[in-house]
Amino acid sequence: MEKTSKSWAMLHAKCPRCRRGNMFEGATYSLGSNRINLNCPHCQMIFEIEPGYFYAAMYVSYAMNVAEGGFLWVATFLTTGNNDSPWLYLATILGGLFALSPLNFRYSRVILLYWLSPKVHYHPELDIDTPVDGNNYKWFK
Repeated sequence: MEKTSKSWAMLHAKCPRCRRGNMFEGATYSLGSNRINLNCPHCQMIFEIEPGYFYAAMYVSYAMNVAEGGFLWVATFLTTGNNDSPWLYLATILGGLFALSPLNFRYSRVILLYWLSPKVHYHPELDIDTPVDGNNYKWFK
């Protein structure tokens, strides 16, 4: 069995330890729940490493919002060429950021776990089709 690539696992919001289990319940834009699982359904890694861990995802989400807002501002200017109406820019940027908020919610946590958490590492021996007892593997190894 081929090992799962990091980019594919990040894009599909899979567990950073086994790259098989889903980090979130439901789809990104589902009307139901858009919650992060307590632990990985495949390897049982606990996603919230310590109490309040995902408060740090706010900073990642903020950086994503600033970049997206800048992109929307430039795209609005290039599309319309309008420099006179601040309401056009305000509506476009706020509407775009509102539409992208479910993606920011998910991927700020994915980026935090994959790139900004020094204690979380990939375990290739867990990247198999059958679920394993993840309690035999310490997530901080």
